[in-house]
Amino acid sequence: MTQPPQEGFDRSVEDAREWMKAMQERLQFNDNTQGPRAALEARLRETEKLCQLEPEGRVKVDLVLRVAEALLACCREDQKPEILAQLKDIKAQWEETVTYMTHCHSRIEWVWLHWSEYLLARDEFYRWFQKMMVVLEAPVELQVGLKEKQWQLSHAQVLLHNVGNQAVLLDRLLEEAASLFNRIGDPSVDEDAQKRMKAEYGVVKAKAQDRVSLLEQMTREHEDFQADVDEFQLWLNAVVEKVNSCLGRSCKLSTQHCLSMLQDIASDFPRGEKSLRRLEEQAVGVIQNTSPLGAERITEGLEDMRRVLEKMRVLWEEEEERLQGQLRSMGASEQQWRQLEAELGEFRKDLQRLAKEGLEPAAKAGTEDELVARWRLYSATWTALVAEEPRVAWLQAQLKELITLSRDPQPLSDSVVAALQEFQSMKGKSTKLRNATGLELWQCFQRPLQDLQLWRALAQRLLDVTASLPDLPSIHTFLPQIEIRKLSLRTTQVLPASTEFTLTVARPNSELLCLGGPG
Repeated sequence: MTQPPQEGFDRSVEDAREWMKAMQERLQFNDNTQGPRAALEARLRETEKLCQLEPEGRVKVDLVLRVAEALLACCREDQKPEILAQLKDIKAQWEETVTYMTHCHSRIEWVWLHWSEYLLARDEFYRWFQKMMVVLEAPVELQVGLKEKQWQLSHAQVLLHNVGNQAVLLDRLLEEAASLFNRIGDPSVDEDAQKRMKAEYGVVKAKAQDRVSLLEQMTREHEDFQADVDEFQLWLNAVVEKVNSCLGRSCKLSTQHCLSMLQDIASDFPRGEKSLRRLEEQAVGVIQNTSPLGAERITEGLEDMRRVLEKMRVLWEEEEERLQGQLRSMGASEQQWRQLEAELGEFRKDLQRLAKEGLEPAAKAGTEDELVARWRLYSATWTALVAEEPRVAWLQAQLKELITLSRDPQPLSDSVVAALQEFQSMKGKSTKLRNATGLELWQCFQRPLQDLQLWRALAQRLLDVTASLPDLPSIHTFLPQIEIRKLSLRTTQVLPASTEFTLTVARPNSELLCLGGPG
């Protein structure tokens, strides 16, 4: 009665052991992470299928447990230890098989997932690599100006920073590759593959660094050039301002100060010329790294500065020549001023002398000779003043010629005007004194002239009467009267007919004096 349960138990145990043995053999066959990815994927799928067979094995083990339970219920006591030992062995073997199934599949799956993540990261790295190579292999685009070059350099520095950040990802990739290679031994992650990745990254980094270095050089060169241009422009603006401040008659600086400023500018021109030539030499290199439009602007800027510099040079030369001429003219005019001052001093001394000698107030003349002497003095003074009129005209012409100079003419002009006014006043006073004295003399000579005119009328009548007498005796009758008239003529001739006043004032009546001759 015990044979059938025992046979069933033995058969179920044998069946379960064979299944677990077969399972372990299959697991051992697939328990390998080495080799290419396709083989690993096949082993992953196989272990996955083996894991899915776990319920089948559990059924077999459960069957052993049920049969053993029935057998233990009906077997002898001495058989139970053996049955229990077999059960324990089956359970242990089952646990080992299940654990092996799980561990084998998990190990292969972990390597698979690890490899997949590595490939994703590697693909991402190579996409970045390709993108960077496209950017970095393109030639540097020439920019129009300094600001654009600075922006371009900033962008290149961002790319270089990005390359530096990729070094962290590369290190992780290399670590993963080394770890995978230890597990799978695939050539895609061996040392050569890792070296290729490092080399490719090094190429990108070198290109990015070269681009930054090139752009830094181009930008620094342009910055230095622009700084020199700005410095030269400041100097040129200062020169323009200085030259303009010295130009024209509206300049408020003295001629000597203007000449000093122009000489300072002239001494600084060689330095400016040297600086401009250095800028033109610098521009050659800058233009090579600048777009055509930017190069045209640089060239035009230099040409504009060259034109301004040449214009300032011409203006400086012309203005210096004008100021030198003006300075020479001013030197000559200074001599003319001094000559005018000296001449004015002499003129005023002469006026003072004439005023003292011929225009001083005098007491009333007592005699006719004193009156004549006074008239002579006043006439001489008047004549001397009239003789000074060419001198007065010269003073006026000199003052008019010199009054346009930059020197302040006011003091000397006032002196000349005062002297001219004094001259006109003296001339008027001299004329009045001379005319008044002449009038007094005329009044003194008026009575003798009237007597002369009366004698002339009487003598004429006597001559008319004697001219009509028929004989000489009748004429002898009038001889006494004729002698009397001749005597009265001599008495009339006592007036000072020899004076200048008689010749001047009594000239119309001078023919009366001729009557004193024989009939």
